Amino acid sequence: MTPNSHPIILFDGVCNLCNGAVQFIIKRDKKSAFRFASLQSEFGQSQLKNAGLQTSSIETIVLIENGKVYQRSEAALRISRHLSGGWSLLYGLRVIPKVICDVVYNWIARNRYRFFGKKDQCMIPTPELKSKFLG
Repeated sequence: MTPNSHPIILFDGVCNLCNGAVQFIIKRDKKSAFRFASLQSEFGQSQLKNAGLQTSSIETIVLIENGKVYQRSEAALRISRHLSGGWSLLYGLRVIPKVICDVVYNWIARNRYRFFGKKDQCMIPTPELKSKFLG
């Protein structure tokens, strides 16, 4: 599944909101559990294809953990349980029906460029963070 069996987060590399979310996760991932790749990267595209997901236009964060693929709000909540500083408590929101959470998630995802902007190219990690990024 993953190098060193780390959960992998696939994110939209040109989305300002998504890049901000990655920075947020990195700061709170005290155990260095996650590895990251942009959806646009060759690695990200191959992971989407292996999971049977569309590779041309995906509007979600994808978490690959223990051989399973999670998207949208389910991915975000599963990511939160690994974070420090009380953020793991958000995982308890799984009691809210997934369909309700995904309606909100999908609305934000569809409007993310309009609300938060877009970069011309994918984020390039700093040398200190390079080991956390795949592809």
